[in-house]
Amino acid sequence: MSNTTKKSWRTSLYKIIYEAETSAGKLFDVVLMITIIASILLVMLESVKSIDSKFHNFLNISEWVITILFTIEYIARIITVKQPAKYIFSFYGIIDLLSTIPKYISLFFGGIHALAALRALRLLRIFRILKLARYLGASNNLVNALKASRAKISVFLFAVIIVAIILGTVMYLVEGEENGFTNIPKSVYWCIVTLTTVGFGDIAPQTPLGQFIASMVMILGYGIIAVPTGIVSAEYASQGTKQKPEPPKTNLNTQSCENCLATNHKDKADYCYNCGEKLYG
Repeated sequence: MSNTTKKSWRTSLYKIIYEAETSAGKLFDVVLMITIIASILLVMLESVKSIDSKFHNFLNISEWVITILFTIEYIARIITVKQPAKYIFSFYGIIDLLSTIPKYISLFFGGIHALAALRALRLLRIFRILKLARYLGASNNLVNALKASRAKISVFLFAVIIVAIILGTVMYLVEGEENGFTNIPKSVYWCIVTLTTVGFGDIAPQTPLGQFIASMVMILGYGIIAVPTGIVSAEYASQGTKQKPEPPKTNLNTQSCENCLATNHKDKADYCYNCGEKLYG
């Protein structure tokens, strides 16, 4: 096989796998998404004993077929790029590997194949297919808001833990072992469950004083829930004044650089903005 033929074959396969501008690329991505969803459903159905007992062979064979297809796709992604390590150690490369190997590992360790549900993370590629990646920049504001709020939230959570310990100890003294509050850690657990308004109901106060304290804890819980939300919301709102708005990127396509795998290139771009590599037309 000549170098020209080899490059042409590799280039064509690269366009199909990594880009969604051509009809073949779009078809590949759509089929990939459908296959991923099907594989997730198979893993979920296999965990239902009544279904697995009736269709075990069908589910197992189907899962193996999909695993083999994903293996072929993973290998194809490696051989079509100039720097395979870039893909292998990238976010999507690691996800692709983790979503492929569970079925093979299950041959030696039973039950591990359920981890194939990690394939749901591969659906993140839909942002590239639908050209939604340009809108993900707004998520940076939320990340920055969480980082800016971490000190306030940490102090708040520390205060909540102190309140839970104090109220849990009080309930241990008020209710006692006969009413289920057998020790302070268990009483603190009850207080945390009540403060968060979860209320499992496995422990409940029986004395009038204990029920009164429980009522106060429940009311306090509703107020506590709003505090971290307000802190993050205030920081998120302030992000708009700290950063200059970026112009909308309406001229991006799904071209991916064969050398560094960078995406979001401008329409009709000839070279990669990241490494300068020539882009496929």
